[in-house]
Amino acid sequence: MTYITRATAAAGALLAAAGLLAAGPAPSAAGDTLPGNWLYLTVTKGDGRPSDPRGGLLLCDPPLGHARAAEACAQLGAAGGDIDRIPAKNVFCPMIFAPVTVHARGLWDGRSVDFREAYTSRCVMEARTGSVLAFDD
Repeated sequence: MTYITRATAAAGALLAAAGLLAAGPAPSAAGDTLPGNWLYLTVTKGDGRPSDPRGGLLLCDPPLGHARAAEACAQLGAAGGDIDRIPAKNVFCPMIFAPVTVHARGLWDGRSVDFREAYTSRCVMEARTGSVLAFDD
């Protein structure tokens, strides 16, 4: 069993124990979902092939999931849950090509979210996605 598989299984067991997930298949867009607004987020180095993804579940009712959850939920709220509508920061990013691929899927205000994008570097990703995908090291 790989580290990713073990981590995913452990996260699922933790959520099930906390009563956030019902036993059975993954939540569907039509019904059985986590309460409130939530996104499952991953950031993968490179072109998006499974390698060493980072990520987790961002819950927004109340904000939980990573160190900047409250800020991320506020930014998503202002953007209507659309990561593309988060205002880009005006920052200088070094011209070093170190691509990252992000994926966010979940539910926001009753609508399914499925966002996938590749960025040329982590700096560019954070400038364009705010705190949503800014996992502290």
